[in-house]
Amino acid sequence: MEQQIVFGDRFVTATLPDHTTVVSSGIALPIEPVADLGAEIRSALESPLDTRPLREIARGKRRVTIAFDDPTVPCYVPMWEPALTAILGELEAGGVRRDDVTLVCANALHRQFTHDELAKLIGADLVREFAPRLVCHDAEDRDGIERLGVTPSGYDVEISRRFTDADLSVYLNCSTTRGFSGGWKSICVGLSTFRSIRHHHNPDDMSMSFDRNRMHAMLDEMGVLVTERLGADRIFKVETVLANPLQVARIFGGSVGAARAAVLELNRAHQPARRDLIERKADIVIYGIPDWSPYAAYSVMNPLLTLVSTGLGYLGGMIEALGAPGCTTILATPCPDRWDDRAHGPHHEVWDRVLPQTRDPYAAREAYEAEYASHAGFIHRYRREFSFHPVHAIMALFPLKRLRHTSRVIVAGAEKPELVHRVGFESAATVEEAVARALEIHGSDAEIAFVPYPPAFSRF
Repeated sequence: MEQQIVFGDRFVTATLPDHTTVVSSGIALPIEPVADLGAEIRSALESPLDTRPLREIARGKRRVTIAFDDPTVPCYVPMWEPALTAILGELEAGGVRRDDVTLVCANALHRQFTHDELAKLIGADLVREFAPRLVCHDAEDRDGIERLGVTPSGYDVEISRRFTDADLSVYLNCSTTRGFSGGWKSICVGLSTFRSIRHHHNPDDMSMSFDRNRMHAMLDEMGVLVTERLGADRIFKVETVLANPLQVARIFGGSVGAARAAVLELNRAHQPARRDLIERKADIVIYGIPDWSPYAAYSVMNPLLTLVSTGLGYLGGMIEALGAPGCTTILATPCPDRWDDRAHGPHHEVWDRVLPQTRDPYAAREAYEAEYASHAGFIHRYRREFSFHPVHAIMALFPLKRLRHTSRVIVAGAEKPELVHRVGFESAATVEEAVARALEIHGSDAEIAFVPYPPAFSRF
């Protein structure tokens, strides 16, 4: 059979064995998109799930913070500007002066973004109006961080003072990916510090699962402490479910817990567990890698993002969901050798320095995480020069844990095979060559699963 396989910024045609099973990527949900985005936003604010309407909650409040998802979120709906405008309108209706509102981009350990970049996200008018009160979160600003305490399980909880000192904080989430994003992750990661984030951002606990999601169990425990310290009436959450990256399905408003529960219920009803997508586990799993990474927003892809973060990470859940232990994974990508050293300077150093020493994410974390978490030079660049936090580059290695499930990864079409070999992968000129090699290993009747990921693009 002939199949179109995404290949960076284009498609390639590959001939696959006729007995290949084609498995949906599940990126688009079988949900009718909303006909009127503005009406859906207003409904979430005026008729929330379990709280009073936002304008009523706002009465008597003076200092208000609106935090919002950063540009790494894979949402290409023009969502931020109308939602922020509607939130501001409800706050004004409740008596809050616009001059008393601060806008905070919740970028966590991602890089901070320039006002010109944020104008492409939230609109030039809001950037001009709020310029003195539009900021990106700084996880290294110790004076700007409040330590709320430690949870019963020992998780440190540190949150931006712009959130904790406000009389009311509103969080705008613009997309929830399966069970991965949204909920307390928005606040306890997006507005937090490495000291807090380290508890759940590790090779084992970062999860997209709907059920028994240990990462969100930790975040929920952190959220209990946040609520106890701040009070439930000081936090209002807006959560979004996309029908696809270009259209909204539903928007929920209310408490963090209620909005998260509604999102999960809707997603569960329309997204089957990925482990149930195929009857028999595959010996060979095939997919292409688009020219996309959340971490390439207003930047470019690089080999670490292409092969590890996106290839094994964001797209790689299908390896364990579809593939049998010891399976062969075939990735199609040109994997261009390009780097944005302003944004990804730490990633470039980890590529050059850490990967030659170890491809084991557990060993890399043990040996290098503490060093990069306190790397003065890269932290200065994170705070002042729009670079990713240095520890993020170590976290970008965590998807290499999938090499414990797949016995080999063959990359088809890489322009420079030596880049592929740096990560311990094999290279092949074409998808057909990679498949032939895999069939020699697993046998001509091997089970094959192909995931037709769609084209995608990083926000520019």
